This record gives sequence, C-alpha cells and structure tokens, in this order.
Amino acid sequence: MSTRSSRSVVPLALFAAILVVALNTWFAVAAVEELVQSETWLAHTWEVVGQEEQLMANITMAESAVRGYVNSDREDTLKDYYVVQRSLPGVIERFRALTMDNSVQQTNLAEAETLIKSRMAMLQDIVNVRKSAGLDGAQELAKSGRGTTEMTKLRNVIDLMDAEERRLLANRASEVRSNGQRSLFAIALACVLDLLMIGFVTYYFLQERHAREASERQAGELALANAAAKKNAEEVQVLNAELEQRVRDRTSELEATNRELEAFSYSVSHDLRAPLRTIDGFSLALYEDYADVVDAVGQDYIRRVRTGVQRMGQLIDALLQLSRITRAEVTREETDVAKIAETVVAALKEENPKRDMTFTITPGPAVFADPKLVQVALENLLGNAVKFTARLTHADVSFGWDQEQKAWRVQDNGAGFDMHYADRLFNAFNRLHGDKDFKGSGIGLATVARVIRRHGGRIWADSEVDHGATFWFTLG
Repeated sequence: MSTRSSRSVVPLALFAAILVVALNTWFAVAAVEELVQSETWLAHTWEVVGQEEQLMANITMAESAVRGYVNSDREDTLKDYYVVQRSLPGVIERFRALTMDNSVQQTNLAEAETLIKSRMAMLQDIVNVRKSAGLDGAQELAKSGRGTTEMTKLRNVIDLMDAEERRLLANRASEVRSNGQRSLFAIALACVLDLLMIGFVTYYFLQERHAREASERQAGELALANAAAKKNAEEVQVLNAELEQRVRDRTSELEATNRELEAFSYSVSHDLRAPLRTIDGFSLALYEDYADVVDAVGQDYIRRVRTGVQRMGQLIDALLQLSRITRAEVTREETDVAKIAETVVAALKEENPKRDMTFTITPGPAVFADPKLVQVALENLLGNAVKFTARLTHADVSFGWDQEQKAWRVQDNGAGFDMHYADRLFNAFNRLHGDKDFKGSGIGLATVARVIRRHGGRIWADSEVDHGATFWFTLG
C-alpha cells in the first residue's frame, strides 16, 4: 500500500469510527426517550383513572350531603354539597383536558356531564322543596325514582370511561415493556458495533504497520517504520480509550434512567398510601357513626368506597413489594430451597386451618442464591397453588426437584389456566382469572419472574383448565 493511499485511508477510517459512534449514541438516546415517553403516558392514564374516581366521589358526596339535610334540616350538613357544586365543574374540565386526545372519552364525558347536571339540578330541587314544603315533600321528590335511574345511567357511563382507560392502561404498560426491551437492545447493539469498529480499526492499523515495516525494510528505513508503528499504536490506544469511555457513559446513563424510573414508581405507590388511609378511616367512621342517618343505598355506597380503597391499598402494597424486589441487592449464599418451601407450607397451613390440603415436598440440590428472595418467590407460587385449589374438597400441592427438566417444580390440582394466554402469565396486572373467582393483585407471578431473572434463571409453566398447573423455575 502506498504512503499516499495510506494517508487518505486513515482520515476515512477515523471518520467512519466517529460516524458509527454518533449513530449508536443517537439510537440509544432515542430508545431511552421512547421509554420515558411511554412511562409519561402510563402516568397520564393513571391520572385519568383518578379523575374518574374523583368525579363519582363528588356526586356521591353531594347526594350524601343532601340526604343528610333532608333528614336533619340542618344547614351545616349541606357544606359538602356546596363544596361539590363549586369544585365539580373544575373536575369535569380537568377530565376533559386530560382526555382531549381520546374521542371515545370525550363522547362519554359529554353524556356523563349531562347526567351530572341533571342529577345536581334534582338535588337542588330537593333542597328547595325541603326548605319550602318540609320533610314529606322532599322525601316524596327523592323517592320519585328519577334519581335512582339517573345514578344508574351515570354509573354505567363512568364504568365505560373506566373500561376505556383500563384498556389504554394495559396497552401503555405493554408499550413500556416493549420500549424497555428496545432500549436494552439498542444499547447492546451500540456496544457490539463499537467493539466491531474497534476491531476493524485495530486490524487496519496492524495491517498498515506490517505493510510499512515490509516496505521500509526493503528501502532500508527500518527506524522510520518502527517510529510510524509506535505512533499508530498510540492512536489506536487513544481511539480505544475514547470508544470505551463512550460505552461506559451510555451504560451509566441507562442505569441512571432505570433507577429514576424505579424510584418514581416507588415514590408514587408510597405517597398514595396516606390519602387512601384517610379515605378508609373517614368512610368507616361515616358507616359506623351515621348508620342511622344514611339509608341502605348510602350504606352500600360507603361499603363500595371502602372495598375500592382496600383493593387499591392491596395493589399499592403489591407494587411496593415488586419495587423492593427490583431494588433489593441480591446476596447469594448456599440455600436449601426445599427447607424454605417447608417453612412457607407451614405458614399456609396455619392460615387455612379448615382446608383439606396435602403438601408433598421432596428435596433437591443446594443452590447458591438469596434465601430471602427465594422465600418471596415460593410464598407467591405455593400461595397461588393454595388459592386456585380453594374450590376443591381436597387440594393436592407438590414441590420438589424435577430431574428431567433440571428445575424446581410447583404442581397443584386446581383451576389451571388456558395456555393460549401463557405469554401474559408473568406480566404485572395481567390476570387470567376474574377477581370474583379468585382474589388477587395480579402482581404475584410478576414478582416471582423478577426474582428468578435477578438470579439469572428462567421460569415457565404448563396447565390445562380445571386440571391444575405446573410451574418450573431455575436459579441460574
């Protein structure tokens, strides 16, 4: 290779290396931005769900206040009603602004707004009649049936709005997972391309050095060839150092982004607990202290509120547990998995003293794992086995080492599931059974999968509806 051609190739090689690094950086940053955008939309959907609940809570609070006034003729009982009158338009406008991009929700909101205005107008009529015609007139107007019909229609519309947001929530949660995977893929691809470029440049400079040495040996310029080779080696080292630093920088940025997202999820879940406790406490006080004032429908509303709050509290607890599993440091030590399973089974027997259950635990090889995280995984897997055999007169649950699969196995004779939906099994909030059939948060198997992945293992399942389920897992 001639000296002139070598000098023209070196800038081209350096330019190609810089171009590859720049493109890799752009792809990685774009992938992370998509992930952050997906998380933003997911948070937006949760905010819309909160506005739905606030909208229904305001209407219920206004009705409770008017009913209290009708029964007591005390002006101070209308305080909540007047608060709702003032705040309700703002709540509706906030919901309208949040769902401006969703024509379905805008249509639902228009129908709900009409029903809300009608209901609030009737509540005002009841207040006016109570003031002018007394208790009998107000009660007669309240029992006309119009209010019950309107509230039924309004709840149906709110249910439609909630179903739409739940659909969006599922889609956006899926997008977050997909974008997260794409981000990891983009970073990995960038690292591979950078390494290939380093190899190519290194190979090129080595070839260049060999060619120069051969040419200079023929021309008797061995000293000059050695100096050129040393210079080329220094350039390669500098280029390698720059490329490696860029790889480290991008990896650090991705790790920082993941930590921020985890901290955000933990903070949101943790901060929701205080207002939920307040709602639960005051609704319980209302149910107990005003039982003689609130009619059966009102008491049913209060029970629904408390059930919803308690359900939300359970979901938040599950999210916090999932977040802690993600953030917890894995401390590996020699662990007897079968012994941990015996501890979990003993606790399950104490929790279900009236159940007819048979547990079979067989020992297996010791593993190098975090015993606390392994216990969390077994509590969820064996707890699921107990839960999904609840409708049987006799539950048969087994745990042990599967020599054929080279994995630990949890097997039961319970309700099972359709393998068509197996790909959703380990995703958060994707439940294959209705909440009325089997209570749960939809986080348990996602937590198990997170524990297994943190140990470098894998988990899979096999089942048939009404014929039980089998879960296998490894721990790296």
